[in-house]
Amino acid sequence: MTASPSRPRKVTLYRNGSVYTAADPFATAVLVDGDTVAWVGSEQAATSIADSSMEVIDLKGALLAPGFVDSHVHLTETGIALESLRLGGVRSAAELLDAVAGYAAAGSAADGPVLGHGWDETLWTDPALPTRAELERAAGGRPVYLSRVDVHSALVSDSLAGAAGLGSLDGTGPDAQVKRAAHTAARLAARKLPAAAVTGYQQAALAEAAANGYVALAEMAAPHIGSIEDLRLAAGWNAADRPGQPAPEILPYWGELAASEDHARSILDALGVPVLGLAGDLNMDGSIGSRTAALREDYSDAAGERGTRYLSVDEAAAHLAACSLLGLQAGFHVIGDAGLDAALEAMDRAAAEVGEQRIRAAGHRLEHVELADAAAITRLAHYSVTVSAQPAFDALWGGADSLYAQRLGARHTAMNPFGSFYSAGVPVCFGSDSPVTPLRPWSSVRACLEHHNDAERISARAAFLGHTRAGWRAARYRNPMAGQLVPGAPASFAVWEVEELMVQVADGRVQSWSTDPRARTPLLPALDTGTDPVCLQTVRDGVELFANGALRG
Repeated sequence: MTASPSRPRKVTLYRNGSVYTAADPFATAVLVDGDTVAWVGSEQAATSIADSSMEVIDLKGALLAPGFVDSHVHLTETGIALESLRLGGVRSAAELLDAVAGYAAAGSAADGPVLGHGWDETLWTDPALPTRAELERAAGGRPVYLSRVDVHSALVSDSLAGAAGLGSLDGTGPDAQVKRAAHTAARLAARKLPAAAVTGYQQAALAEAAANGYVALAEMAAPHIGSIEDLRLAAGWNAADRPGQPAPEILPYWGELAASEDHARSILDALGVPVLGLAGDLNMDGSIGSRTAALREDYSDAAGERGTRYLSVDEAAAHLAACSLLGLQAGFHVIGDAGLDAALEAMDRAAAEVGEQRIRAAGHRLEHVELADAAAITRLAHYSVTVSAQPAFDALWGGADSLYAQRLGARHTAMNPFGSFYSAGVPVCFGSDSPVTPLRPWSSVRACLEHHNDAERISARAAFLGHTRAGWRAARYRNPMAGQLVPGAPASFAVWEVEELMVQVADGRVQSWSTDPRARTPLLPALDTGTDPVCLQTVRDGVELFANGALRG
C-alpha cells in the first residue's frame, strides 16, 4: 500500500505502550510510514530510530491493537437509532406513548415521520402493545415508525399504515405491530428520506464506529431495508475524493435474490457500485424476538407458531449456484434451525449443480446462525461457509430468564454455539448487527468469554481475532495482511486506555486470567471488571479517524 497523493506522507512513531502483534509479543512500539506499518519492536530500538522527521506519540502504557471490523451493520438505520427516539428504556405501552408524545411535541424533524428504535415488549410489565390510533394521537397526527430491538417488526401509526398501503398485507395485525411483508412496506415508506438526511445519519453512525475503535464495517444492504441509493451513499464513504471526512472502510453487500448467472450479472450491473457479494440480509427467515425465525418446533410461548421461511430451497439453491459460477459470495440471514436446514439443503442442491469446489471457493457466508445442532455445524464446515455471528445477542438474550428462554424453552441453551463452530472448523467472524446491538466491540469480546452456556465459550484471543482479522478474511479483502500489526500490513489500528493486560481463556477448568509474559501470547485488556477499555485513537490506513485528546495531552 502507498500513501494517498492527496495528502503528504507522514511518519509516526508510537512508543512506551503495549502492541498486540504476532511479530513480537513483547513489542512496545510501532513505526507507521504513510499508510503502512513499517516496524514493530522494543522501547530500546524505538529510542534509536526516533528523529525530528517523525511525530512521536508516547502511549503512556496504552494498548495499540488492530482495529475492529464489524461484520454486520446497517449504516443508515444505526444513524437513525442514534439520532431519533430511543426506546430501549420504556417498560410499557403507556411509557412508549408518552415518549412519542414528548418527542413529537419537541418538534424534532417536525415535517417528517416520528422515527424510533429499541422497544422490547418482553421486558415490559404488561406486554400488550399500543394500537395504531393511539400512536397517531400521541404523535399529533405525524406518521410513526418505531422498530423493535431486533428490527424484524415495528409499531406504526394509522397515517404511516395508509401511506405504506398496508391494507391486508401479510403481517398486519390488530395492534400497531407489523411483521413480514407489512413491515417491509412500512419501513420503506418511513425511509423515504432525502439524500442529505441519509448522509447525515450515515455520518453519525460512522463517527460512532470510529470512536469505538472500528476501522471497517460490513454494510448489509438489501431491497427490503433501503434503496440502492442508500447503498451507493454508504459505499461512497470509501471514495478518495472526500477530504476532511475520513471514515471506517465500508465493505458493501447487497442482499438481492438471483435466479441465474445472467440475472446475478444484471443485478450487479444495475447497482452502479461494486459489492463484495449478493449476501447478507437476504432473509431466509426472521428473528426469535418477533417470532419470525423458522423453527423445527413450535415457539414455547406461542403454540402452533414456527416462524416464517421467506425463501424456498429451490430459490436459495439457484442463488447459490449463480453466485458460485461468478466466483461471488452469496449468503443469507438465517437464525432458526429450520431456516438453517433450508439453507444447507440449498447448498447441497447447488453443489450438485455446479460442484462442491465452486461452492467452497466462492466463500459463501451465513448471517447470525443462532440455532444450529452438531449435524448442521458439520455441514457448514464441509462447505467452508463463514458464520457471521453477534456475541452480544447471547449477552442480551441468553440465560434462564431471558428472551431466548421465553421463546424457546429448553432449546435456549443451544443458541449461538461459538465454541462448537470453532471446534468443527467453521470460519467465524463477529459483528453487532447495529442498531440491534451497540457498536461496542470489547463488550462483544467479553460476551464470548462469558457465554451463558459454558461449553460455547471461547478465549479472548479467539474472540478478538473473530472481531478483527477474521472480518477481513470473511470479506475476502484484497490485502491478506489486513487485521495484523506486522511490517508491511495496513496501518489500521486503535489505541486503548486499559487498566490491566492479561491472557484470558474460556475454560473454567484452568486459570482464566494470567499476566505471565512467559506464555508469549500477546496480551489483551482485562475484561473481568465489566468496564470496557477507552478508545484514545482510531487510525485507518494511516489516517486518523478519531482521537479523544488524551493521547497527545
